Amino acid sequence: MAATYLPTLKQLQYLVALQDHGHFGRAADACFVTQSTLSAGLRELETLIGVTLVERTRRVVRFTPLGERIADKARRVLREADELGDMARAAGRPLSGEMRMSVIPTIAPFMLPRILPRLRRDFPDLKLFLREEPSGPACERLHNGRTDCVLLALPYACGEVTAEPLFDDRLFVAFPTDEDVTPPAAFPASAIDEARLLLLEDGHCLKDHALAACNRPELRAEATMLGTSLHTIVQMVDNGLGMTMLPEMALRSGILDNTQITARPLDAENAVRKIALVWRRASPREKDFRLLAQVLAEAA
Repeated sequence: MAATYLPTLKQLQYLVALQDHGHFGRAADACFVTQSTLSAGLRELETLIGVTLVERTRRVVRFTPLGERIADKARRVLREADELGDMARAAGRPLSGEMRMSVIPTIAPFMLPRILPRLRRDFPDLKLFLREEPSGPACERLHNGRTDCVLLALPYACGEVTAEPLFDDRLFVAFPTDEDVTPPAAFPASAIDEARLLLLEDGHCLKDHALAACNRPELRAEATMLGTSLHTIVQMVDNGLGMTMLPEMALRSGILDNTQITARPLDAENAVRKIALVWRRASPREKDFRLLAQVLAEAA
């Protein structure tokens, strides 16, 4: 029988990295190899399968149509290879080995300081690698096999995933304190001034959750969406530039400390977002993820 020569996982990693970064130097850095090593590996791959995958010019890296399809298939092969290790880890001690978790920016600074000490104490063999990014890129990385699970807020369309809800996070309206006016116990959505409403820019699901809770279509058109973080928006509100909406976990973490800002619960039918841990369906580490979700819910 004639020998069959197959691409190596390393060659497939090089191909996927080049597709992700669109640049040989950055792809090599991501793979922790030199650019010449990555280029040689890709040329060996092209010789092995007998087709050109990448058109090389001085300025542009352009995948051929077949190269795009093979890179997409390579990504799935690498994810399956990762899951071989996941299966072995799942058969061993719970929550041990490496795990990659993406966390959205409106959760990470408020929840991680509470949960990480417990994880270090109770699961010392767990190496948890964290990445802070918005829901869209996080879900894309999840399905591409570049992250194992995502800590986010629902509702959000993250594709074919298993979701474990952790808890409800109430939404609050935050506005400059006025010593001459006693604020209501709860802030009705109808009282929000759309001309003064400050929200996170597009890409942050908290903005969509807040607008959906208010059920006022004009807010989406009139609100100013320019904040890159909740801390930045709080500073703007504290300087009298408007009002905003904040999740309860941010308030509990002291985001309004040393400010002249008052916060009241949003009086609306669905004035909550649901914090959840999601992972790919049929993952061999499902037991680990469910255990992690339990720990997150208890420590939050």
